[in-house]
Amino acid sequence: MNTTPRLSVLDLVPVRSGQTSAQALAASLELAVLADRLGLERYWFAEHHNMAAVAASSPPVMIAAAAARTSRIRVGSGGVMLPNHAPLVVAEQFAALEAVAPGRIDLGIGRAPGSDPVITSLLRATGPTADVDRFPQHVTDILSLMGPDGAQLRLTSGEIYDVRATPAAAGVPTVWLLGSSDYSARLAAELGLPYVFANHFSGQGMDQILGLYRDGYRPSAEHPEPRTFLTANAVVAPTSDDAHERALPQLRQMAKLRSGQKLGALETVEEAVRATAGEPADGAFAQSIESMRARWLIGDGAQVAAEVRGLAERHGVEEVMLVPVAGSRDGEPMDATPGRTQTLELLAGAL
Repeated sequence: MNTTPRLSVLDLVPVRSGQTSAQALAASLELAVLADRLGLERYWFAEHHNMAAVAASSPPVMIAAAAARTSRIRVGSGGVMLPNHAPLVVAEQFAALEAVAPGRIDLGIGRAPGSDPVITSLLRATGPTADVDRFPQHVTDILSLMGPDGAQLRLTSGEIYDVRATPAAAGVPTVWLLGSSDYSARLAAELGLPYVFANHFSGQGMDQILGLYRDGYRPSAEHPEPRTFLTANAVVAPTSDDAHERALPQLRQMAKLRSGQKLGALETVEEAVRATAGEPADGAFAQSIESMRARWLIGDGAQVAAEVRGLAERHGVEEVMLVPVAGSRDGEPMDATPGRTQTLELLAGAL
């Protein structure tokens, strides 16, 4: 196995205090250009709704923007939360993206809504959505609709009705199933599709779930062998101390999320340091931060490169998708993301 894994990026388009959505998106698109220039494998955008610190609400829009600014790197979704969307709409969007950037589009699909019940209700009230209980059927429908032959429906009259996501597809996006439980892993194995476990969000049971996927895999024409990679939160800086400081805003944000606290825009490094200084070092909040810190990849280039290689070797993968979660310092440009830029540059150089 290759001891130097390929690197990819998952971007939630973080929004820090004082930053506008336009500035956050501009920063992320510049990061995608950098990833392309550095030779990274793929750049995915997540889907989350109504979160003050996350501007990644519409993966197809951001994929189109990133595809227009890059020339080589694969761009895709990590992922489209299928219960929020009609399968035909998803198929049409990604068939169009494949036509815009042939051979470079990934459609990562998730089964979770990626939002709270209120947002789920609003999504259902403002447009067509998918029944989560029909997830397997909708995945296979999307696969058929995007293909050159499209899908066929039998009408009540008995007539066959042809449906295509695009009139004359010359290629199709690569479809990946995403998840943090065994459900999507088993379905991906059954359908012969690539699968990604959301290790950056929940590392519980990863080895068991990857084992279920690999052991139960049924080869398909497009994918004769199981395909998977790992995701991991990462912060790389010139020194380990700097990296741990830049990790603090996102660590605090995740700790707030898990403890049910009100979420706001992402703190700057200085704001996070000041807030931490006023909190008990042995409290539940601090313990939550330390627990996550131990699982994230935080350090200088050499340290994190060694961790990435070890992670890939232990879990038998040839690719690691980073979620670059480095925070920004006071005074750094609002339309740039120096900490995340540094993470990609230093790690790619070290590898």
